[in-house]
Amino acid sequence: MEPYKHIPVLLNEVIDGLEIRPNGIYVDCTMGGAGHSAAILKRLSPEGHLYCFDQDDYAINRGNLTLQEIGSNYTIIKSNFLNIKEELANLNVKKVDGILYDLGVSSFQFDMGDRGFSYNKDALLDMRMDTSQYLRAYDIVNYYSIDELKKIFYMYGEEKYASNIARNIVRRRAERAIETTFDLVEIIKQSIPAFARRTGGHPAKKVFQALRIAVNDELTVFEKSLKDALSLLNEGGRISVISFHSLEDRICKQTFNNAVNVKLPKGLPIRDADIMRHYQLVNKKVIVANDQELLVNNRAHSAKLRIIAKI
Repeated sequence: MEPYKHIPVLLNEVIDGLEIRPNGIYVDCTMGGAGHSAAILKRLSPEGHLYCFDQDDYAINRGNLTLQEIGSNYTIIKSNFLNIKEELANLNVKKVDGILYDLGVSSFQFDMGDRGFSYNKDALLDMRMDTSQYLRAYDIVNYYSIDELKKIFYMYGEEKYASNIARNIVRRRAERAIETTFDLVEIIKQSIPAFARRTGGHPAKKVFQALRIAVNDELTVFEKSLKDALSLLNEGGRISVISFHSLEDRICKQTFNNAVNVKLPKGLPIRDADIMRHYQLVNKKVIVANDQELLVNNRAHSAKLRIIAKI
């Protein structure tokens, strides 16, 4: 396994936003390289505890090595954060003081070419965050119908040329299986007009994002988990969410707004100031990386941070 350099995105903003209590209970739903987890654990007293979720064995092993150098008051849970409520209940944890989601793909998953997440490295089409699950990007590309492919590329990647790409995938796989990331990249490049390939970054970026989301059912999983996370907060507790594309951010924004805005029947003589609210937005405008962070961490360019508090 090749080494990777992990730089946690928006680290200072996340830590400040969580307002960590030394004796509190915190959850990192996306441990990955453990950059955020380590920063949280350093701020906890022995009475506090950190719970970390991850599905990837490599991440769990690396994260454990990092965290054990800081303290022992942490627990790593090998599970999808979809199961946050159930997994914590199994450990007799009913309420927590802070929860973090750092969405998307971990640094090492991009940097380790054999996982199939990167369009810049040739590998088998995989993209599974949990390598024990069955569905791979290979299965979607080689067996889904043309209409299913178009829907995935358009809905999850907002890919303008979804129809062309899906059509060419179906043609190519009729001749031979599409097995590797570079096989797919070649088809995508041939499906997009030359003038469109000259702008907007790598031509395969949107399709690879769409496939990754579909393989891991990321949007459905995130929406359910975030709603469960809100119900787990103690009074004064906070949730911080770092998203990297508009689909994730839209789910976060809508879920937070629904939690904050109390819906009442029309016509009731109640002033807005009299409504008892249970949550409030910590930042009404998304937090993004500053110029200094952008210089050293390319992955911070598309990051958006939203924070909500239980009151």
